[in-house]
Amino acid sequence: MSEIKPALKKTTIGGQALIEGVMMVGPHRTSMAVRKGDGSIYIEEVPRSERSTYFEKIPFVRGCIRFYKMLVTGTGALMRSADISEEGKPEEEEKAEAKKSGLESFAEKHYNLMLSLSAILGIIISIGIFIILPRILVDIGARFLSDETRAANWMALVLNIIEGVLRLLFFFLYLILASKLEDIDRVWRYHGAEHKTIACYEAGEPLTVDNVRKYPRFHPRCGTAFMFIVLAISILIYTILGFFIPDDKIWVNVLVRVVAIPIICGVSFELLRFIGRHDKNPFCRFLAKPGMWLQNFTTSEPDGPIIEVAISAMQAVIPENAEDDVW
Repeated sequence: MSEIKPALKKTTIGGQALIEGVMMVGPHRTSMAVRKGDGSIYIEEVPRSERSTYFEKIPFVRGCIRFYKMLVTGTGALMRSADISEEGKPEEEEKAEAKKSGLESFAEKHYNLMLSLSAILGIIISIGIFIILPRILVDIGARFLSDETRAANWMALVLNIIEGVLRLLFFFLYLILASKLEDIDRVWRYHGAEHKTIACYEAGEPLTVDNVRKYPRFHPRCGTAFMFIVLAISILIYTILGFFIPDDKIWVNVLVRVVAIPIICGVSFELLRFIGRHDKNPFCRFLAKPGMWLQNFTTSEPDGPIIEVAISAMQAVIPENAEDDVW
């Protein structure tokens, strides 16, 4: 294997793995490339709002807004890629049209509404599993302690640490179980191709399959790192809040955790930006290591055809002015 060139630039271009495809988000355009059922690569520009609100520029507030917008865009691209990947066999398309349910017809007519509802539902499920459930389990377990032990100041710290460990455990378990599914493993391969393609572009090499193949599938500015930072920051913030809002009622603890989510999301976003901007700093590199390690579960080595799709998506969003996408 030839020597990997060091990065010449840090790009703001990021991406997301889709069903048999990749979406890339550039400074001016968002594009998705999907491998269709007939083997061809279909490229489509993803609509995006050019307007940005005042709040999207405020530190610790912009993170929540951008996260939600990206979630809606990503959900739409994921649903669209699933449809595109099945194209290529007219007789099957006709059968599929004939079998459309009333719900599917409604979804097509109210596409934006369904996207928003899907994103909101995804957020609710994630909050329920990774935020609320660990706290409920901890509160139930705490009831077996004596009143004196439960009232001790140090016990609030212990319970919050246990809650954080459970949250990380649920997240790891989710990643491990998801990686066992064949369809998800295909998505992880496209995720790896996305990272390798961006790394090749940052190194200034031509985007060819052979060039992209030699780069690592791990990238320091991956969304997986954001998820880990969110979990880590949640442990810190919930522990601090536990000292100021001590309560043994489950509903109060659940309410506090839901209300604090925007704070956690905002702090995590700013921390991720700081780490990405100072990735040469030894301390920042240390903070980035857990997110890099987690990519062992969310990426896989892609083959040539998968890399071709990632390259197609990348080439569609590279700006004409090379300075426009500098991190």
